[in-house]
Amino acid sequence: MLVLTRKKGERVMIGDDVVVTVIDVRGDGVRIGFDAPRGVSIQRAEVVNAVKEANTGAAASAAQTPDLLVGLLSRARKPEPQEAPPAAPRPAGAPPKPAPPKPRG
Repeated sequence: MLVLTRKKGERVMIGDDVVVTVIDVRGDGVRIGFDAPRGVSIQRAEVVNAVKEANTGAAASAAQTPDLLVGLLSRARKPEPQEAPPAAPRPAGAPPKPAPPKPRG
C-alpha cells in the first residue's frame, strides 16, 4: 500500500487514466474526486461489501425457496371446504320467499 500526504488541490495519478484529486479537508474528513474512463468502476468499499452480504443472504434464502413453494402449492391444491354464508334475515312484515320451481317431468 502506498501512503501519501496530499494537500487541498493536489493530485495523484493511478496509471495513465485515473486521477485522484483532494477537493477539501475538514477535520477528520477528506473530500476526494476521481477522474477515470467510463469503463473503470469506482465504488465505495462499504457499499460493495453490503451488496455482497445481501447477495449471500439472498442465495441462502433461495435455497429454502423450493421447500416453501412446495408447501404453498400443496395447500393451494387442497382448498379447505367453505361454509355457505348465512342467509340474510327477513325484514319484519316482508312476504316469504317463493319456493323454487319444481322440475317438470
